[in-house]
Amino acid sequence: MRDLGKGFGFLLQGQRWVGRHGRWFGFGLLPGLVTLVLYAGALAGLVFGADDLTAWATPFADDWSSPWQGLFRGFLTALVFALGLFLAVITFTAVTLLVGQPFYESLSEEVDRSEGGRVPESGLPFWRELWISARDSLRIVLRVAFYGILLFALGFVPVIGQTVVPVLGFCVSGYFLTEELTAVALQRRRLDLKERLRLLRGRRMMAIGFGVPLTLAYLVPFVAVFLMPGAVAGATLMARELAPDTGDGPRPDPAADPGAPAPAPYGFHKD
Repeated sequence: MRDLGKGFGFLLQGQRWVGRHGRWFGFGLLPGLVTLVLYAGALAGLVFGADDLTAWATPFADDWSSPWQGLFRGFLTALVFALGLFLAVITFTAVTLLVGQPFYESLSEEVDRSEGGRVPESGLPFWRELWISARDSLRIVLRVAFYGILLFALGFVPVIGQTVVPVLGFCVSGYFLTEELTAVALQRRRLDLKERLRLLRGRRMMAIGFGVPLTLAYLVPFVAVFLMPGAVAGATLMARELAPDTGDGPRPDPAADPGAPAPAPYGFHKD
């Protein structure tokens, strides 16, 4: 249980950090605002176009009598919008992190710098970092979607579906939200997705303590945008706890010492 409180503590520390560094808070807001505008436009388009989409997808219902045609297509329209809203919720953080890759990288580096010690760098070109982030984000979104479908099905089980399943849903969402946010700092430490998930599994309660309150806060419109800079800062502080020795001190220089082992390429870091 101590790790649960520690994770929540990192979230609060991150918000306090950006509160003390107002310039970085404003800097970190920009990607979230851009993503929010894009998502708002997409959802607005879905609201106005969902009726036409369901009518186009169900030509077999054109000759149905009233009220069955309206009920059937109305149900499908609501389902399409609910699916769109679900996808928006589970992908918002991933898309914001991609849009704001250079912003959040700089913010995370500044947090590391302010805490002392060497600031880890991946040594990769920007396009390569962006590709790795996009690939890993897609993998996480697919995992969340899989668990979401599974928990949705379990939601029909009496009693358990109305009590245990919602709690599990928030825990799963919070856990993977933590992974996405800590990835900003851990990727600079040359840890790939498999290794990052291994670290979080070892401190699962800390990841849940960080991610679940953030997930609950994200249910309030626009809150995600304003909490994102602090969430990245807090996740960087957590990354320092998860991988305290990674990136500390100078890396061996093969040119200076031919016998020294070369740094592992990204995605092939060894324990």
